[in-house]
Formats: sequence, structure tokens, C-alpha cells
Amino acid sequence: MKVLAIDTSNFTLGVALVDGSQVIGEYTTNLKKNHSVRVMPAIETLLKDCDTVPKELTKIVVARGPGSYTGVRIGVTIAKTLAWTLQIPLSGVSSLEALAANGRHFNGLISPLFDARRGQIYTGLYEMNNNLLKPVIEDCNILSSEWAKQLKELNRPILFVGQDTDIHRDAIMEVLGEAAVFAPVQSYNSRPSELAFLGLNKPEEDIHQFVPNYIRMAEAEAKWLEQQGK
Repeated sequence: MKVLAIDTSNFTLGVALVDGSQVIGEYTTNLKKNHSVRVMPAIETLLKDCDTVPKELTKIVVARGPGSYTGVRIGVTIAKTLAWTLQIPLSGVSSLEALAANGRHFNGLISPLFDARRGQIYTGLYEMNNNLLKPVIEDCNILSSEWAKQLKELNRPILFVGQDTDIHRDAIMEVLGEAAVFAPVQSYNSRPSELAFLGLNKPEEDIHQFVPNYIRMAEAEAKWLEQQGK
């Protein structure tokens, strides 16, 4: 079963090809460049290097958000197009869940996070149990200081992972102290191969109904709705 995974939900652009329990190929960059013009060439290069043609793919897995609004839309649109064209299943995985998988060897709870500006973060809480990643608290959009207070009540060590952790480190440490553990820089970026394996067990999506999970509205959309209500 050859699965193609696509993640353009943040600065990290990642594509991976897995076959059964084997990672055949993986491509990742962390650059402030336009994913819309880079993701298809990345997919084409990956498949070519792995001696795989599109018709051999049996499933598409995509990071469905949260993250960059534009980035999430790009990945979901391409994934839906490929799945529809090839007539194969499509599954979506939380971008935060994929990032949390980087903490699989941590003996405690895992809080992946992306910066959401103005002191806020996109985050959730996960735990690895028998090599399976389980959600403990659903993905949300919250002030990092409030999130730290919520986690303090659990009285357990928490691993924070993500390239935006340094932005919120002080607010988290002020509340959690030594209970807060920060992942090394090598674990900051999501791995598309982890995304692929997570997606193997996810249900198939209705391609026409499948949409990104932004968790909150884009600022422009929120302002427009606010204006309509006046």
C-alpha cells in the first residue's frame, strides 16, 4: 500500500512516500517560500526518485490544519485533486497531531504548538500509549499563559514541541516551571512520514465535503462578519 503524505500547513513543506511499514522517501524544507509553486515539483521529484508512478498510489494523506491559512488550503486542495484524479482514498490528519508524533519517546504528555499571534497558540495535548498517539485534550486556539495554567492542574511533565515554542517559552515556564520540557531543535518540524503513518488508520474522507480545519476564522473573515453584524 503506497501512501503519499503532504504537509504545507506551516513553513515546513513536507512530502513522503511510505509502503506498508517502510518509508520509501521523504522530502522536507523549512523555508519562507511559496508552497503553491513548490509542492507539486517536490511530489514529482519524490515519486521519480522512488521509481513510483502516480497510478501506483493507493492513498493520499494530508495535514488538514491548523496552521497558515494559505498553507493549509494549498495542501488540502492538492490532496483533494490528486485523490479525485487517481480515484483513491483521502484522509486528513491534524497538523498538531503530526507534530506531536515527534515526541513519541517522551515519558509524559506532549503539547505541540504553532504561534497564532497576540500571545495565542494553536495546540492540543497528546500521549503516546503502546506506540499509538492518543489525544488527551482536543486541538484548540488559546493564550499560551492560559494553556499553561490548564496543564499545571494535570501535575505531569509536558513536552512542548514546535518551531514556535521559543516565542512562548517564558509564558509557559512562568506557570509550569520544571514541569515544562522543551524539545530539541531537531524535533521542531513535522515529519511527513509520521503524517503518512498516522493517516493509514484514519477514516476515508468525502472528497467533496473535506475542508481544512483552521480552528478559528481568518482575521479578515472575522472582521467582515463583525461589520455585517453592525
